[in-house]
Amino acid sequence: MFGVFCKLFARGIRDFGLHPWAQLLTLAAVTLVTFLSGFFLLCFTNLNQELNITRGEVVYQVFWKADTGMDLVKSRWDEMRHLPWLTEMKTFTPEEALDALLKESQTDGGKSISAHAGWLKERNPLPPTAMLHFSPHEADLDAWNKATHGYLEKLPGVETVRANPLKDDLTKAWKAFANSVMWPVIGFLAFLLALVVGNTIKLSLVHRSDEIDILQLVGARNWFIRLPLLVTGTLQGIMGGTLAVGLLWLAWYHLKDVLNFSPLFMELHFLPFEQSVLLVALPALMGFVSSWIAVRN
Repeated sequence: MFGVFCKLFARGIRDFGLHPWAQLLTLAAVTLVTFLSGFFLLCFTNLNQELNITRGEVVYQVFWKADTGMDLVKSRWDEMRHLPWLTEMKTFTPEEALDALLKESQTDGGKSISAHAGWLKERNPLPPTAMLHFSPHEADLDAWNKATHGYLEKLPGVETVRANPLKDDLTKAWKAFANSVMWPVIGFLAFLLALVVGNTIKLSLVHRSDEIDILQLVGARNWFIRLPLLVTGTLQGIMGGTLAVGLLWLAWYHLKDVLNFSPLFMELHFLPFEQSVLLVALPALMGFVSSWIAVRN
C-alpha cells in the first residue's frame, strides 16, 4: 500500500510537466499574487517597526556648581556636542544666563529683577548651564533615558540634571491606526490571497476533467484519482510561494538602502522568517484545499 502511495505521489509530481503552458500560467498567477501580498506586508512591517521606535523630543537641562571653573565646563560642553541623537545644544555662562534672565524679565514686564540688575551682576548667583535637545530613535526609551541621565549626572562639577517628558504623538497615533485599520486590512489581504490562489489552481484542473472521467469509467478509486491531483495543486502553491519570496528578496535587496539618508536613516529589513514561511505555506495549503474541492466534485 505504501508503495502504491509513493507511486501516486511521484505521478502527481510528474503530472506537473503535463500541459506545461497551463501549469506555467497558473504558477505565474500564484507567484504574482503572493509577491504583491508579500510586498505590501514588507512595507507595512518596516513602517510599523520604524514608527514603533520611539521618536519625539526630550530636553535635558544641566546645571554645574556655581564655583566650577569655566575651562572645565567648556571642555565638557565640547564633549557633549557628540552625544547621539543630539539635535540642538545651547550653553550659558553665568553672565549669559543672567543676561537672558534680565531680558526675559523685561519682556514679561517684571521690574523687580531689572531694578537689581547691577547688584546681581556683581554677585551673580547663576551657575553655568547647558540645554540639550534630543530626538531619540530608540526601541528601549527607558534604557536610553537612564543611560543619558546617568552620563550627565557623572560629569565633573554637575550639580543638577533635569529632563522634560518625551513627546511621542506620532507613535501613539500610528499604533492606534495600525490596531484599528492596518491589521484588519492585512487579514483581508491574506483571505484575498487564499481565495485567488485557490480559484486559480482550481481552474487549472478543469482541463483535466476528461482524464478524471476516463479514470472513473475504468473503475479507478477516488483516492487513486485524487492523490496525484492534490500533489500537483500543492506543488503549484509551494513553487509559486517560493518564487514570490525569492523575487521579494531581490526587490528588498535593491531597495534596502533607498531611504537610508539624512534625516530619515531608515534601513529596510526583510520579512521575519515566520512571515516568509507563511507566504509559502498559505499558497501550498490553498493549492491542496482547492484541488481537493475540485476533484471531490
